[in-house]
Amino acid sequence: MTTTNSLRKSPIVIAHRGASGYLPEHTLVAKAYAHAVGADYLEQDVVLTRDDVPVVFHDLVLEEVTNVAAQFPDRRRPDGHWYVIDLDFAELQTLQVHERVVPADGTAVYTGRFHERLDLRIRSLAEELAFIRGLNGSTGRHAGIYTEVKSPAWHHAEGKDPSPIILATLAEFGYVGPQDDVWLQCFDAKELRRIKYELGCRLRLVQLIGENDWLESDNDYDAQRTATGLADISTYASGIGPWIPHIVKWPGLGAAPLYSNLVADAHAVGLEVHPYTLRSDDLPEHAPDVDSVHQALFAEAGIDGLFTDFSDVTLRFLGRRP
Repeated sequence: MTTTNSLRKSPIVIAHRGASGYLPEHTLVAKAYAHAVGADYLEQDVVLTRDDVPVVFHDLVLEEVTNVAAQFPDRRRPDGHWYVIDLDFAELQTLQVHERVVPADGTAVYTGRFHERLDLRIRSLAEELAFIRGLNGSTGRHAGIYTEVKSPAWHHAEGKDPSPIILATLAEFGYVGPQDDVWLQCFDAKELRRIKYELGCRLRLVQLIGENDWLESDNDYDAQRTATGLADISTYASGIGPWIPHIVKWPGLGAAPLYSNLVADAHAVGLEVHPYTLRSDDLPEHAPDVDSVHQALFAEAGIDGLFTDFSDVTLRFLGRRP
């Protein structure tokens, strides 16, 4: 069953790429640890392989979190990157996944995180969903899933169409409607509308909101954060996923936090708000400590859920110890 935790009344804790503060992102061990500490939802970013297998992987390119340069030196494109979409799923299985590094020199992006090189692999969406289903069954503790369609316009330009494939895989595991414990997210508003109206998706959809200069899509994210923009989002989505600074900022060291109207305006049109991403080792600029960020988001702004690299820290703040 996939409905155990649907529509919780208390704020939800979303394990961002799994327990990625402790283990390499989107590996099954990271998902297992996040499940064990009590995260409500486990996130899956999904991209396609050359042979159209949906895999759980955050980036379009491989070199920051795998050994692809050593394994497939001749598969680099002229732009200097190795792309997931250029390898078949079987080829991806030969890669080892590690903590995120700077490709130029191999230094860790987060120096205090997991540094060992072990036999960790990229998994298909189906493999991950089976793994979560197994954990839910063996532990008796249900975790939902929170899946992202990554860069659909880029995939389309490459001759790929990820959304129908992702929806079909979710349906195979019983995730078919708003009663099921799943959220489906995307930065691309056109694709979310297509998912809802052309592909007939009945899942709860989330409009991710970034900054315009990130070039995640051709959305005008500034406009989407207005009351008018949020009202438009509410016609096709059940929630929004804004960047934390869209909700609260600290203007300087020791300064009181400043809040936007985003949460209140979203709630006014029936949208849930699940901001991203809280990292205890990489706090928002000038934020004094992690509990101050939790206090600002949950107690003051009134968010409905939070993406976090450290689910256990957020759960402790909410009084929900594993």
